[in-house]
Amino acid sequence: MKTLVLKVIAILFISSTVYGTTLEKNTKKSSKKQTIKVALLLDTSNSMDGLINQAKAQLWEIINELSYAKYGIQKPNLEIALYEYGNSSLPSQEGFIRQVLQFSNDLDEISEKLFSLKTSGGSEFCGQVIQTSLKELSWGKNKNDLRLIFIAGNEPFTQGKINYKEAISEAKEKDILINTIFCGNYNNGISGKWKDGADLGGGDYMTINHNKKIVHIVTPYDDEIIILNRRLNKTYIYYGNKGFSKYSNQKIQDANAFSINEGIEVKRAISKSSRLYENSSWDLVDADKKQKVDYKKIEKKKLPKELQNKTEAEIKAYVKVKAKERAEIQKKIKELDKKRRSYIAKKQKEGNKKDQLDNVMVKAIKRQAKLKNYTW
Repeated sequence: MKTLVLKVIAILFISSTVYGTTLEKNTKKSSKKQTIKVALLLDTSNSMDGLINQAKAQLWEIINELSYAKYGIQKPNLEIALYEYGNSSLPSQEGFIRQVLQFSNDLDEISEKLFSLKTSGGSEFCGQVIQTSLKELSWGKNKNDLRLIFIAGNEPFTQGKINYKEAISEAKEKDILINTIFCGNYNNGISGKWKDGADLGGGDYMTINHNKKIVHIVTPYDDEIIILNRRLNKTYIYYGNKGFSKYSNQKIQDANAFSINEGIEVKRAISKSSRLYENSSWDLVDADKKQKVDYKKIEKKKLPKELQNKTEAEIKAYVKVKAKERAEIQKKIKELDKKRRSYIAKKQKEGNKKDQLDNVMVKAIKRQAKLKNYTW
């Protein structure tokens, strides 16, 4: 009898171990982080200065909206890629197309690349730029990722040697939705086949007034957010080969935002307080938080001067102090942003943003994300 009991216990133990291991594997498998992947294909021909300016001005508003996305209990990553097309300064043999940025979650780099765009006359080949982005970008294979292309321009969608229908068929095979943004009259976009492109690609057809002057509502909270943003910058501790250049670029992108409008600087500051602004590749505070740094291997000559003669323990202690400061500053910015958004909602008239880039993009992303069980 005793032997039988022992055998039963052993069987139960083995079963529970196997089940536990299987459950753990399944949990790990299902907990793989989802990513919202957005490829922007922007026409940079002569008439598109307004489009590029809207993209520069509204990048942070789009990022802020996407920072609230959820997939179950998880919060998805965000990656943005950038192409320009239709620019006569680009090689004609490549279809006047250039990959400006591979998929990246480096928000400062995305801003930098957007601000580098210049317009010049050319031929706009929509089918070819879509096909090029499908081949060159790292779209990944996670079935729960949201993969989106937004192509914007104002010439017929049918131009070029690659038929847009062929390119869109390839996109559908890769579970990538095609959204088209026509810069101009709604009916002109339909006759130019921009709506057909979106219909075939499972996305949205949108039109914007790309030359519209964007109005930013000033709030009583803006000045304090800008002051907090400057304090936030002082919590960053650069390290590694690219550390100082990335640290410098952070301030350059602040200046780029301010160069358009003080309201853009505010929106960027809000983005910098969100979970999507992650810089562990060059900032010790983020790297320490993600446990991505080996303090023993840090080259001290590539640290800020005030840390170069510090011991490992002293550097760690300094990082902890700055991490606490940053968390407090970001919390204050988020609190002020909540008040700011409420203030704007009361002041903003319905319909004022309906033909702006950020508004049409965010609406399309939210609708398409809902189909894949993303929520806000």
